[in-house]
Amino acid sequence: MHTLYGISNCNTVKKAKDWLEANHIEYQFHDYRKQGLTADLLASFEAALGWEKLLNKQSTSWRKLNDEQKSNVSKQTALQYMLETPTLIKRPVLDTGEKMIIGFKAENYQQQL
Repeated sequence: MHTLYGISNCNTVKKAKDWLEANHIEYQFHDYRKQGLTADLLASFEAALGWEKLLNKQSTSWRKLNDEQKSNVSKQTALQYMLETPTLIKRPVLDTGEKMIIGFKAENYQQQL
């Protein structure tokens, strides 16, 4: 079974859920705010996708970081920031069991699922 990771009030996550349901693809939803985010889970995301793709520099959470934090971002600091503030992770992350897909575009899901 697929696992969709994100936060429930995110519009992009809602679109991904709607697409999966419309295409009869079973999944379970993991809400970072309710079920949390562990260092191991984040490490698995990073290993599959890379920290640069995971870090959402368009997010409100990113804009709240100070200039020093933004300018000195590295793999280590990015992972620390994402663990402390999961809304810094680009959403959603879909784990199919074989691969991970980040973000949502219907055509991308169509091709990869």
